[in-house]
Amino acid sequence: MDIRGLEGSIVALITPFRTDGSVDFDALGRLIDFHLDAGTDALLPLGTTGESSTMTHEEDEEVVSFVVERVAGRIPVIAGSGSNSTQTMLEKSLAFERLGADGLLLITPYYNKSNEEGIYRHFATVLDAVNIPCVLYNVPGRTGCSISVANVERLSAHPNALGIKEASGSIAYASDIAHLIGPDFKMFSGNDDMVVPLMSLGASGVISVWANVQPALVHEMVRAFLDGDVARARDIQVRSLPLIHKLFCEVNPIPVKEACAQMGLCEAIYRLPLVPMADANREALVAAMKGAGLLA
Repeated sequence: MDIRGLEGSIVALITPFRTDGSVDFDALGRLIDFHLDAGTDALLPLGTTGESSTMTHEEDEEVVSFVVERVAGRIPVIAGSGSNSTQTMLEKSLAFERLGADGLLLITPYYNKSNEEGIYRHFATVLDAVNIPCVLYNVPGRTGCSISVANVERLSAHPNALGIKEASGSIAYASDIAHLIGPDFKMFSGNDDMVVPLMSLGASGVISVWANVQPALVHEMVRAFLDGDVARARDIQVRSLPLIHKLFCEVNPIPVKEACAQMGLCEAIYRLPLVPMADANREALVAAMKGAGLLA
């Protein structure tokens, strides 16, 4: 599927686990169907929200294969193939392309960090090797390093660079790269509390944690903005902030997986070092979900 014109709500999909720690493919299937029914515009398995850093390469390939088969071409599948090892990211990217992913999400080299040229080559190595579009992922709060504006400009010229997931939380940074946005390079908000502000700078939508629990609403908000109803999009964004804030009251994806469990979509089971929410935070999350109409 050609995803060059992709816009809308892309869910950063959680990975459900069973009590024995294995991937719960039954629950994963239900989650995929939930998003297909709700109008989610694309699925992104194996991102940070999918706890990919705790999964084996074999599990990664099983998940991508399962998602691609279940979706059956109805919406795009963008697989998170990022790693702090460029060689590992390359190997995963080529494997996911073979398995039928429509695109890839590539992250900065966390922990290693590197210098300007090293970070550029980290991405360029994969961009040169694959034949599907890739989204760069800028999330310095997680990785300890950022993609410089100069490197975004260099990488944006690559034919396999679809765009950037901008999750720095900095409007100034987003503004600095906004001039690169066009038909061949897109920006997607990586922060659920900043979707409408980044769309005002030209973003095409969001790669969303929040969409795990309110997929139809996130799709509606993005679609409203794209269709010119900025007031409607702004109203949804502002009205949803109490829930969004609670979805990030502990490290992602702890709260959103708990929220999905509260909705009966999966079990709140994590892999270490992630653990269940503190009781007080869970109570606050449940209250916010009730306020948003997600729970009775």
